[in-house]
Parts: sequence; C-alpha cells; structure tokens
Amino acid sequence: MSRKKLIALAAGFSSLVFFNSANADLTGQPAPQCQLAAMQGNPPISWQELEGKVVYLDFWASWCVPCRQSFPFMSQMQRELKDQGLEVVAVNLDEDLQDAKDFLAQNPAQFSVVDDVNQQCAQQYAVKAMPSSYLIDRNGIVRKVHLGFRSGEALEFRKAVEQVLME
Repeated sequence: MSRKKLIALAAGFSSLVFFNSANADLTGQPAPQCQLAAMQGNPPISWQELEGKVVYLDFWASWCVPCRQSFPFMSQMQRELKDQGLEVVAVNLDEDLQDAKDFLAQNPAQFSVVDDVNQQCAQQYAVKAMPSSYLIDRNGIVRKVHLGFRSGEALEFRKAVEQVLME
C-alpha cells in the first residue's frame, strides 16, 4: 500500500476502533509470521522468540499524528505488563528510514521497533490505517484489531490486553 493511500486512510481513522470476527479478516486467524527486520540497533525479531507471549503488534509511520500519541501508551504497557508475558512490537512503514529515526529521537520507544522493508508484513496484515494494532494471543491467534489511536479509548484496549494475558 502506498504512503499516499495510507495517509488518506489514516485521516479517516484517528480513533480506536474495535472489530469482531465478522468485521476483521484476521480476528480469530493465525497471525501472519512475516519477516521483521532490525532497526536502529535493535536485533531482528523472529516469531519463534514470541512463541508463548502475548504480542501487541503495531504498524506505524513517522508522518502519522496518532502514532505520536500511541508510543507512550505502548511504552507504559510494555513496562507494566512485560513480566506477565506481553511483548510490544512496533513495525515501521516509513519509506525513508531516516524519517523513522527522527521520529524515534523525539518519541522514544521502550519496546521493540522493527522495519518492514518491503511493506510485505503490512500487506500480510492488510494494514488499512495508521496506526493499526493487532493483539495476538500466546497461541499465535489474532484476538483483536484496532485502527487509529485516541488516548481516551486506550484503557478499553488495555483491558483486552490484560484479559488475554490472564488466559
């Protein structure tokens, strides 16, 4: 999906939206195990490393305004829920890696940040908005999908994360 198309879609999805299995293609399906490349000194992440963990997989880009608001939320979740088995992984979709590095300098991440070099991963997840987040359970099944980010609705999604962690 082109950056221009994602920008247009992001404009229409600035709030957190929940889907059930009737609305989200991946809900209830095995999470695609796409290649996640190293970024900014971080090691690449293999899906084998994530086995048995609850994964909050977030697709973002430097030009995405709601992404700036979501980074503190994701850092807090990683910090507070890591010991319970949560792994937050943010997948960058910038065409120019320097844009992502500049974003991270202003919005530090306390979670894993990787690059989707050919946007192959975004295609496998059918990313439709920025940010797009996928909650994946310990068995590798996509449990929830949300598009966009609005801090006022983040608490509801965090509760969903905590519920999956308790299973």
